[in-house]
Amino acid sequence: MKEKKKNAITTLLNYAGNFRILTYIGLTLSAISMLCSIVPYICIWLVVRDLIEAIPNFSNIQNIETYGWVAFSFSVCGIIIYFIGLLCTHLAAFRTAENIRKIGMNHLMKAPLGYFDNNASGLIRGRLDSAANDTETLLAHNLADIVGTIVLFTGMVVLMFIFDWRMGASCLLSSIISIIAMFSMMGGKNAQIMAEYQAAQDKMTKAGTEYVRGIPVVKIFQQTVYSFKTFKKSIEEYSDKAEYYQGKICRVPQSINLTFTEGAFIFLVPVVIFLAPSALNNGNFNNFVTNFVFYAIFSAIISTALAKIMFASSGIMLANTALNRIDLVMKAPTLKECIHPKTPIDNSVVFKNVSFTYEGSSTPALSSISFRVKPGQTVALVGPSGGGKTTVASLIPRFWDVKKGVIEIGHVNVKDIDQHVLMDKVAFVFQNTKLFKTSILENIKISNPNASDKEVMYALKAARCEDIIEKLPNGIHTIIGSEGTYLSGGEQQRIALARAILKNAPIVILDEATAFADPENEVLIQKALNVLCQNRTVIMIAHRLSTVINADKIIVLDKGYVIEEGTHDELLNKKGLYQKMWTDYNQAAKWKITSVEKGAL
Repeated sequence: MKEKKKNAITTLLNYAGNFRILTYIGLTLSAISMLCSIVPYICIWLVVRDLIEAIPNFSNIQNIETYGWVAFSFSVCGIIIYFIGLLCTHLAAFRTAENIRKIGMNHLMKAPLGYFDNNASGLIRGRLDSAANDTETLLAHNLADIVGTIVLFTGMVVLMFIFDWRMGASCLLSSIISIIAMFSMMGGKNAQIMAEYQAAQDKMTKAGTEYVRGIPVVKIFQQTVYSFKTFKKSIEEYSDKAEYYQGKICRVPQSINLTFTEGAFIFLVPVVIFLAPSALNNGNFNNFVTNFVFYAIFSAIISTALAKIMFASSGIMLANTALNRIDLVMKAPTLKECIHPKTPIDNSVVFKNVSFTYEGSSTPALSSISFRVKPGQTVALVGPSGGGKTTVASLIPRFWDVKKGVIEIGHVNVKDIDQHVLMDKVAFVFQNTKLFKTSILENIKISNPNASDKEVMYALKAARCEDIIEKLPNGIHTIIGSEGTYLSGGEQQRIALARAILKNAPIVILDEATAFADPENEVLIQKALNVLCQNRTVIMIAHRLSTVINADKIIVLDKGYVIEEGTHDELLNKKGLYQKMWTDYNQAAKWKITSVEKGAL
């Protein structure tokens, strides 16, 4: 069954929650203000009527001053009411945008951690922030303008048919033609074309941003022409879409719309010329002239009203696009919470016949993986790139859920462990360390918000971070990134280790913790790792085989399969893949740059 398309306004009001009442109040006040704005025109009609009837003796006119004050009063009241209405719609818009961000973030908090590996943080943030900002415009301005203009237009139509329905119909005819032309540009198949046009615009913007950010790399490797191709292609695609939409789809309807909007009285003049002799013969010419003046003035308002409707309608289309981006965030998969959580009895980790395939891939990342890590044991995962090492490590804290096989911690399926308990059980030191733009203290306390400063200092000392803290202007209270304060890759890794030490989790997963460290930092990191790994179950991913010699067990992975398993000496004696990797590693370690003798080239 085809899914029913969501209405942008209804969806946004659902996001507004209790603040939707402010929207309703704002829309009501906008409608009232538009009705107030009609009164001055009625007063003008009354003034013109009295003036024409008084010709040539204007001294008999008595009510013009009264009409003026009435018009002035309603104009001022309309402005005040409209201002109050805008305050209400703005407050509702800001609260709705806040709710969108909160609801989106709450949903993302339930997503598996692997989702953030596959979706860039900038992309997720852009979807939520830009969507929230776009919906603000609709709720704060466009929706009030639409409701107010519709009420104004309805009031105008009623008045048009009260004084002289024939003149009113002539004015209304141009409005109908203009509205039909306007919606022909945005409705039906053209709505999809407009969506493609907007998508091409977004793609061009992203390609331009990426190109500008990559200019230093482009210049270094002399790839200017090649790297510009992607940006150039996106510009050409946008130009094609823009030319087709603006040039072919919108050209005729837009011309018709502008013609009949700006010339709203285009049908009025012929009708007046046709009716004038009859009015003159009936002795009703004064009233006829009065009505003509009224419709001539009123027809000018039609162009303003139609322009507002058109502008506001584009806001609805923009909001629809924004809601589609929000839907992409809300469609992020979530981890299924266990109804009756169980508590692990120890810190063992067991894989039982686990197979796993990444979404969108046809090739399994893991196939029938089985192994056991005893409590307090250190197990190393080694193997060629793409063998499945990081996937194995990521499945333990439920970065993704497996559909085949079972992963247990403490003899309990990880799916049956409460998510907060599972996160407390595992400390993960990533290969790429992420530090936030806040103080060193706050960066470390993320792992244990209730930790005292004394406990933080112990963790920093255990992670061999004393030299880092000493050189910082404000010690542990120094804000990373402020006053030119930045840390090297090795220093960041030591801060991350301090974070893991402070967490004091019984299971530690290390993803090549020394990958980006220089020799000096590597020594300090190894000392910090010795502290972190004491009396804990450790699963480490390693490319430098010298770091796994003393592991209790080494598991060799290749193409998603466990190829070998054993200690360092046992695997060397098997003379299999590990023995070959060890030989290659030693040869690579001995490699060095030698000078080229003169004349050798």
